[in-house]
Formats: sequence, structure tokens, C-alpha cells
Amino acid sequence: MTLSRQTVRAEPDTPAGSTHNAPPVFRAKRPTLSVREALARTKLSPYWLDNPEQPPAQPKLTGEITADLLIVGGGFTGLWAAVQAKEQMPQLNVVIIEADRVAHGASGRAGGIVSTSVMHGLPNAVRVFPKDIAKLEEFGQRNLDGFEKTLKRYGIDADVEWNGEMTVAVDPEHLAHLRADYELHTQYGHNVELLDERATREQLNSPLFAGALWSHNRSGIVHPAKLAWGLKRAALFLGVSIYEHTPLVSFVDEGQRVRVKTPSGTITAPRILLGSGTAKVGISDINRRVVQVRDHVLATEPLTDEQLSRLGWKNRQGIYDTRTQLNYFRLTKSNNIIFGGLVSYHFDGDNNPRQDARRETYYRLAQAFYKTFPQLSDVRFSHAWGGPIDYCSRGSVFAKRYLGGKAVFVAGYTGFGVAASRFGASMGLNLLFDRDAPERDLDISRLGPTYIPPEPLRWLAAKVTFHALDGADQQGGWKRAWIKAIKALGFPM
Repeated sequence: MTLSRQTVRAEPDTPAGSTHNAPPVFRAKRPTLSVREALARTKLSPYWLDNPEQPPAQPKLTGEITADLLIVGGGFTGLWAAVQAKEQMPQLNVVIIEADRVAHGASGRAGGIVSTSVMHGLPNAVRVFPKDIAKLEEFGQRNLDGFEKTLKRYGIDADVEWNGEMTVAVDPEHLAHLRADYELHTQYGHNVELLDERATREQLNSPLFAGALWSHNRSGIVHPAKLAWGLKRAALFLGVSIYEHTPLVSFVDEGQRVRVKTPSGTITAPRILLGSGTAKVGISDINRRVVQVRDHVLATEPLTDEQLSRLGWKNRQGIYDTRTQLNYFRLTKSNNIIFGGLVSYHFDGDNNPRQDARRETYYRLAQAFYKTFPQLSDVRFSHAWGGPIDYCSRGSVFAKRYLGGKAVFVAGYTGFGVAASRFGASMGLNLLFDRDAPERDLDISRLGPTYIPPEPLRWLAAKVTFHALDGADQQGGWKRAWIKAIKALGFPM
């Protein structure tokens, strides 16, 4: 693997409005870091969690308690479920148990781009639920409105910026896809703008960008860990009991109630909401429907004003590109760039693969960063980390009953859970309490995702698929054919 790149030479800058006869203004030659140098001082841990605002952990559970509603998992789904349950039914005794600390799982490792979609984007929603798309779009808009109102109601400062999101074409051949997406979003009432190459680079300057689709409303960026910590404070304020460092060990169905065992205690409850993502909770059917893939993310050191000026990123949108193996990127409040992608799979959904603790794992992602932004050749990376994505065959959240209806499992966001988790929690509560709700008449509630093959077929298929994703845009051939076949089976790519 090549660890260094070609030196970025000093280039003449022609001032705006000048002619070619005007003397060029030369910038000093910038240092060019190799990937190894750029990652030499990088912390191999999430940027979001390296923050003095992290609240202290709640005590672990000891002894025996009872609850009206037990929530397993202190991530976004569990926290949103707890807040909504107490708002709607304040008399309930609600308990959350979290295996580690709040936000230390998938929720504190996300990119933090907020989207209006309750699925894996509008094109996927049309593919999976074509007859319900109008209602799903309505749910997505209401969900984002409720998301914003909750943050205001409880004073949650999560560095939210409602600047929209952009999908950028990294190849002129992808412009037709952007045009189709533009027409689809316009059809369903989105405030979207289709940008040509020049307009795109005025928003964010990269030599790769050939055009973009900018969605202006109900989307933006958020600090995911601050969001989780804010929801935790809101839940505690509402009277929810939270026990951290309290993993579920086992459970026993006692007919009318379920007894859950933890390392130092037990909880007995008539209803359980499982917001446990890809963690194994003792229900084999769950692990047939949702699988963990690993996303990888870099955070740069904070950009100086001069470095930021090289980008022209004045509107600070969250960005996705159109690679088959996509990259996404956004700015933080301190002007670090969060740059993610390079999805992988590890046998049996390993939640702590040794590769995540190796700097070499992030070399290719760093190379993609410098290829996207060659003008930032002097920028180092402060943090690098991996995080789980709860992938399912349909690419959207689902809620499914277990234990005779006493437990409901909610997951499957496939990378869109930062905002959609609020909707997922609501859908799960409606199912758990058997309440009339508009989504229960739709296939998103009635139908679960299909089974994903077991190991070792799962590992083998994932390895072939991710190998195909790498280079499919340039190489085509069998890689493109394999991806089309996977899409034809219904899996979101």
C-alpha cells in the first residue's frame, strides 16, 4: 500500500475579475503529509466522546426491582422511547439498562448528519414501500419537527445546524442519478436545488465534484453524543431510572411478565422495548434479520480560518457522495471535518474487531480524504474510530414483537438512525402498547425485513460484496454485476 502522495505544488491564484494578463498571486507551498504522518498522533477513539461535557455514569443496577416498561439499550432508540413514553404516559415506571455508558455504542460513533427520511433515503423508500411513500414522507417531516421541538423543550444543546444536506456527484456519469433524485424529491414536496459543477464547488470546493443535489429543509448536522447526553438528562428529569454498566444477561418469560437478569440484579416488567441494536439478547430470530457492519470515521484537527477558506464551505451542509462505497463528511462546531466511509464486515458481527485499533485500517480512508480535498494536504487527523451499523435487508427501521407481544425489538436503520430513531421508538411503543397509530396500517409496520443468511455464508457474501463495492465505479465488470444482483435481491446498496 502506498502511504505517501504526490507533493501539492504551489499554484497561481487569479483574483476574481482579473484577466489572464494580470500578475498571478502565488501562495506559499504547503507541506504535504503522508498518510502515515497524518495519522501518527491520532487517537483511536471517537471524537464525539472526547468531550468534558460527558455526564457521569449512572450507577449500575444491584438488587431486584420492578418496572412498568423496561428499555434495554441506552442509545438513541432507547432514550427516545423513554422520553416519549414518559411524556405520553407519565404514570409509568420506566427503567433503562445500558450495557456500557450512554452514547458509547453506535449512537456516539455516528457521523451526525440529520435527514428527514425515516428510511435509507427517498429512493430506497420508493423501492421498498412504493404505495406508502406519501405517508412515509409525512412521517419523516413530522419526525424532524418533533425532533427539533424536543431539543427546544428540554434545552438540549447538541450543536444542531439546520443547513440542509447535499449529495455530490463524484463522476459526470452520476449526474443522471442526481437528476432522477431531484425529480423524485420535487415530486414529494422537498425544497431541493440541483447544482452544476461550478455552483457545487462554490458550496464546497473539490476537484472531484461534478454536480450536487442540495436539500434545504429539515436536515443538517448534530453532535450525536451531545444529543444522547441531552436525551439522557431529559429522561432523568421526567423520572426515568437509568442504570449504566448493566448488560442484559438473560431473561425468563413468566407468562404475564418477563424477568430480566443482569450481572448484579433483576428487573421484572410486563413490557420490554429492545433498543439493543445488533447486540445479542437471546432471541435468535433477531440475529437473522439484522446484522452489524462496521463504519469507519476520521476527524481532522480543527481547521484554521485560512484552511477553511480553501474549501468555501460557508453553508456547512452535511454531505454524501455518489460513490458505490460512499463517503460522507460534515463540519463540527470547532471546524473539524468528520469524514466517514470504508464499511466492512467481521465474522459473526464482531463488535470490537482488532482492526479498529490499528492505524493501518484508516489509511485508505485518509487517502480518500486527501483525494477529495487535495488543498488540505497539511491537515492532520485527531481521531479515528469504527462503529456499528444495524443493517437489514430493506434499509429501514422495523419493529417486531417477541415473547407473545411482551417485548418489541426496534432496529435496522442502516446508517440513518440519528433522526429516524425517534420515529422507530414511537413505532415500537405503539406496537408494544397495542395503540392505534397511522403507521400500523402501512407495510413499514406490518412487514419485517427478510432473513439474512447465517454464518459462514453471511461472512462470505459480505466479503465478496464489500470487495465489489471497492472499485466498482471505476472497474465495472463482475463488481458492478454483483452489486446489481444484490440490489435485485432487495438489499439496499
